[in-house]
Amino acid sequence: MIGRRFHKSCTPQGVRKLLIRHGCFWQVPARRAVERDEDRITGWVKETWPQVEAPRRCSTPGSSSRTRPASR
Repeated sequence: MIGRRFHKSCTPQGVRKLLIRHGCFWQVPARRAVERDEDRITGWVKETWPQVEAPRRCSTPGSSSRTRPASR
């Protein structure tokens, strides 16, 4: 958006520094919501999140050869 609006390029770190310089900080609530149900959140993290999270890549060694994968 900055590039389109002002015709300037800026890294995310540069944008962060500019925002902090102008008084913008992370907005964190002072207290937790009364309606927050810790038991339901814990259950969701254990049951639902593993299904939503992307599967991890296998950590098996591979081949650097694209034509002959068995020639290690």
